[in-house]
Amino acid sequence: MGRLEGKVALITGGAKGQGASEAALFRAEGATVWIVDVDDERGEATAAEVGATYRHLDVRDEAAWSALVSEIVAGDGHLDALINNAGIFTYARLVDTSVDDFTRQFDVNQLGVFLGMRAVAPTMIAARRGSIVNISSAAGIVGTPNTIGYSATKWAVRGMSKVAAVELGRHGVRVNSVHPGVIDTELLYENPVMQREDLTPVLRTVPLRRMAQPSEVATVALFLASDEASYCTGGEFIVDGGVTAS
Repeated sequence: MGRLEGKVALITGGAKGQGASEAALFRAEGATVWIVDVDDERGEATAAEVGATYRHLDVRDEAAWSALVSEIVAGDGHLDALINNAGIFTYARLVDTSVDDFTRQFDVNQLGVFLGMRAVAPTMIAARRGSIVNISSAAGIVGTPNTIGYSATKWAVRGMSKVAAVELGRHGVRVNSVHPGVIDTELLYENPVMQREDLTPVLRTVPLRRMAQPSEVATVALFLASDEASYCTGGEFIVDGGVTAS
């Protein structure tokens, strides 16, 4: 039997990267998987490839969240795990960051996580079980230059996860944050420091001297969504090759 047999999981940002890797692994471990994204073409393709259900969702849309959760519960009877994976990144110094760029990152990375947690909480509370996994970042653990907007949201995700864990724990609902470091996804290369031709200077800052694959984050999300993590809540699970250790 798979580690998520009988569970229903919802993964945001599931069209590509970490979200797609999580969707594939969750399906392989027996879960019924719903993936959402704003990239419909890639989302549909990923869902078809892994055997998931795809829906278009802008994580900033409160009403759309409510409708989606209602559809999942109506169709599958329950919702056991939410993986808040959707996120965007803008690389800029503090003095060069526009209000629009800052606000756009807040809307997707922070507000989207809040809306997701709030949307799934009632059904999980009623069932007296559930796992919410919020994907933050190593930039939510340490100060990272040229990421003022991104870091602000990822520190917020870390804090919101702890508050939700304290509030929802009495109802059997667990909430944890995951903090990836240098992960080989498209989002990584939106940082101009990251050059595919030679990542040696960047990897020298990583004690393990390599970047991670999305699957290495997915395995942590899988653990937290499973009953194996039944006593884990309010935690910070770091997947960064040791970057934040020093």
